[in-house]
Amino acid sequence: MPTRILPAVGDADAVRSLTTLLSQLPDAEPVAPVTDSTQLIDTLARLAAESVDELPEVVVVHERIGPVPALELIREVALRFPAVGVILVTSDAGPGLFQAAMDYGARGLVALPLGYEELASRVQAVAQWSVGVRRHLGAAGDVFTGAGGTVVTVSGAKGGVGATVTAVQLALAAQASGRPTALLDLDLQTGDVASYLDVQFRRSVLDLAAITDISPRVLADAVFRHDSGLALLLAPAEGERGEDVTDRSARQIVSALRSRYEVVVVDCGAQMGGAGAAAVEMADTALLVTTPDVVAVRGAKRAVRMWDRLQIRKAEETTVVVNRHTRGTEIQPPLIQKITGTAVAATTVPAHFKELQAAVDAGRLHELDGRSTVRQALWALAAELGLVDHPGTNRRTGRRFRGERGPVGARRRKDGAG
Repeated sequence: MPTRILPAVGDADAVRSLTTLLSQLPDAEPVAPVTDSTQLIDTLARLAAESVDELPEVVVVHERIGPVPALELIREVALRFPAVGVILVTSDAGPGLFQAAMDYGARGLVALPLGYEELASRVQAVAQWSVGVRRHLGAAGDVFTGAGGTVVTVSGAKGGVGATVTAVQLALAAQASGRPTALLDLDLQTGDVASYLDVQFRRSVLDLAAITDISPRVLADAVFRHDSGLALLLAPAEGERGEDVTDRSARQIVSALRSRYEVVVVDCGAQMGGAGAAAVEMADTALLVTTPDVVAVRGAKRAVRMWDRLQIRKAEETTVVVNRHTRGTEIQPPLIQKITGTAVAATTVPAHFKELQAAVDAGRLHELDGRSTVRQALWALAAELGLVDHPGTNRRTGRRFRGERGPVGARRRKDGAG
């Protein structure tokens, strides 16, 4: 079977040199080159929309591609199209750039000026890797094989504001709508997803932390399949071992989940370490949960400013979710938006902890009554975020979610339950 190779080169002379060499490789099938980063992503997205099998096995990115820098482009390709192997062509083949390229998701590096033997060796190795990944993906019946799943991170402005409850219910809503969904607990010191869902499982995110190439089989061994259908990757039982999950390993873990599930919800907790920061940076949507009180809103403002200073995420790219909302409180969503400089979700979550208490105490949050205004609000939030195609309906079966009396979020209480 020929190896399809897509060159991404902005310089005309470099295009001719690269395509000439690629055409000489055995069993190689170079496709029409793309000349900038936007064209590359658009081309891969179009092919992925048809089938993962339509994607080229290898993409060769030249260091002078633009307008997005080569390493940033490689990271986007690796995250969105995980079955595609990327090779970086560069004049700097030193160990520093090599390590950076691997961290960003490249599968190989070729030095300029191009040599036939080196290029042939790299292309062959990367093509074999790509074929192996696709074989594993194709063997899993419920694996998502689109252009990369949606990643949503949920962080708390401070402890106790409801980030974990929010993350769990968003994941349950997405799974119930027919989307294969993973819930990752990156609250590494104090993660409680297992407690909320009555899970006892010895594997955790630690089992993947030291693995540099997470295969579908290795990932499947670390994931717990919950009765609700959710795939759970849990926080370590020993909180002190959370430090073993680095920002680099977090990127690899999130990328691996993204390649196999249509929705990935990440509970980052309220304490931001390197792993959580990496997840927030990678996320399609970053949520920051706060309650409408002075201490929590100040915490939200601090978090937003810290993310901006550390170049993790800009304020305008963050969405605040207001939990325990009532109309009688002095701090309302528009004020929170003004204070934090973020977007604020239109859906607010009502202050009705009594609806949650029995399910939380029993560790059965997945069995929360469908008539609960808290659950309805959180599932409406899932719809607002695009995690649910048709609020209240499973897109595969056409049936309503169990326990729902009507569309999610269709009814609002007079007391501002939202």
